Amino acid sequence: MAFSSRMKDPLVDRLFEAVLMLKDSEECYRFFDDLCTVGEVKALAQRLEVARMLSANQTYADISERTGASTATISRVRRFLQSEAGGYRLILRRLQEHDRR
Repeated sequence: MAFSSRMKDPLVDRLFEAVLMLKDSEECYRFFDDLCTVGEVKALAQRLEVARMLSANQTYADISERTGASTATISRVRRFLQSEAGGYRLILRRLQEHDRR
């Protein structure tokens, strides 16, 4: 069964298709450098790290200290980490598998 996202839109489809065409981290840097501000990319990276730390059962205080994330951001990430979509869980599992190699 396919996942039905609240952000489903032809323009978002096109963006995701473009991202999936990137071949390596250098291409990602080039594309995201044009697409986003530094702050936007760093905010996304921060959320991913918060999700990783939450899944490792680290405390809000430790997470905030290490990432600079507010408790509101940490709470929001926790809510989405436990969501039905499972996007964080999916990518965290894949990153963990990649790191083991």
